[in-house]
Amino acid sequence: MAWIPVALLAVPLLGALLLLLAPRLLRPRLRTYGLIFSGLTLALSLLLVATFDYGRPADVQFELDQPWIPGLGLRFHLGIDGISLPLITLTALLTFLCFVYLCWGNARGSGQLLTTKPPAEAEAATAAEPITRARPRALVFTLLVLEVGMIGTFLALDLLLFFVFFEIVLIPMYFLIGIWGGEGRRAASIKFILYTLLGSVVMLLGLLLIWAQTGTLDIVALSTSHGAGMSGSIQILAFVAIGIGLAVKTPMWPLHTWLPDAHTEAPTVGSVLLAGVLLKMGTYGFARIAIPVLPEGAVAVAPWLGALAVVGIVYGALACLAQRDLKRMIAYSSVGHMGFVLLGFATLTPVGVNGALFANVAHGLITGLLFFLAGAIKERHHTADMPTLGGGLLATLPRLGALLTFAAIASLGLPGLAGFWGEMLALYGAFQPAAGLPRGLFLTYMVIGGLGAVLTAAYFLVMLSRLTHGRPQPPARTSPSGTNIVGPPPETPDEQPVVPLGAPARTTTTTLEPPPADGAIEDINQHELLAWTPLVALTLLFGLWPGLLLSLTTPPVQALLGAIS
Repeated sequence: MAWIPVALLAVPLLGALLLLLAPRLLRPRLRTYGLIFSGLTLALSLLLVATFDYGRPADVQFELDQPWIPGLGLRFHLGIDGISLPLITLTALLTFLCFVYLCWGNARGSGQLLTTKPPAEAEAATAAEPITRARPRALVFTLLVLEVGMIGTFLALDLLLFFVFFEIVLIPMYFLIGIWGGEGRRAASIKFILYTLLGSVVMLLGLLLIWAQTGTLDIVALSTSHGAGMSGSIQILAFVAIGIGLAVKTPMWPLHTWLPDAHTEAPTVGSVLLAGVLLKMGTYGFARIAIPVLPEGAVAVAPWLGALAVVGIVYGALACLAQRDLKRMIAYSSVGHMGFVLLGFATLTPVGVNGALFANVAHGLITGLLFFLAGAIKERHHTADMPTLGGGLLATLPRLGALLTFAAIASLGLPGLAGFWGEMLALYGAFQPAAGLPRGLFLTYMVIGGLGAVLTAAYFLVMLSRLTHGRPQPPARTSPSGTNIVGPPPETPDEQPVVPLGAPARTTTTTLEPPPADGAIEDINQHELLAWTPLVALTLLFGLWPGLLLSLTTPPVQALLGAIS
């Protein structure tokens, strides 16, 4: 079955190449083209789930190990274990749901990015609404290439191959933000590429240091040896270098400043994939490379990693309380949630690392749903500014408001939903960290992390009180200059003739007519429901049955912590 990992990379790559070879032939079929190739990739990932041997999740399965560059000893080494399987499936699912979200609807709905505007509309496009929506082929190509890089990162078992796939995702995401983003897309895309590239350079130095000391780039062999052949100081240096590169992608405070701008300006599908998958590539690197390959470095750096993690938890929550923009608030919430993931890794215990891996998957499902909903709200109201949106969403758009409420309470960690288990296990891991780590310090981290969990509940409840409750905001009107004006229209003077005193009163009959349908805002439509229902179902499933995921990750976690425990 070694052909399945290759097929997972080949299918989206083939779809992207065909768009270059036959652009005119495929242009009329773009609405379903990306759906077909991402659907095939999802089917292959489900085949992995169905044929995976759950009796030995710590072993590498579906392994492919072939010479890549023999002169340098580099190998094309792919494989899957209990840590990578959930992330591969999550990546394939989110990419497919993004195409479902894009490929239906009209030019004014969520499918607008795959709709070529008529010439008259294209001429009337403003700077805030660029002609980029006339590039549907480029959008499908970008998303398919992005999927290749994301899945390849979770499949790679060679350090240099991991780095190659890790970097592949940067270019399509840069164009996704820079071409299809909002008004500040250029600055956001440049900040994204600069931060991530600089972090990757530092990470490459750490990977080369490991190669120079051990003479191999094979992740399986390095994980099994647990740092053999490297002194403690070399392990610390390599862990810091690799950790910086991974921390930028995670992102960890204070290397997070590219994230809010990228999320705010990215299109809906870009935000979903950025939060749901790209951030997981950074945390996955800690579990796959940094901790098992450099155990002495992990023990030395763990207290510092925990400190930065809890600062990120509290900072992200406080920043969310200060935000007006809905997408920007969700972006800062990711800084806090990834802080819990890093705190779990910092404990170096099976409980904490399992919690981190569980939180990885839960965050991808819940925050992906939140960005879908934020994008839908912005498309309907043409703004994501919460004071401008006003309240009463449950009254005006009850289904959308109910789903937003569900996603918010799942993200704040309500028991019974997927967001609860990862954060709880990370805090419990801090209560009893690995031997050799200062327990008193980690108890302090646990208390601060608990405070961050309370603040997380606070900012989500504040957001819901602003948007879903209260009196509905009057619909926005358009001024002659083209800007939206919120509030009722100005009263016009009564120009009826004045009836003289003593004259007989005239009775008039007024017929109340319903408002025109053109001005009505549509609640959740069919293709949005298809795209969001799997995320809701999986959030409930993992929340009610956490053992389904924990039984998959526990054996490989115990193996990678072998030297530390």
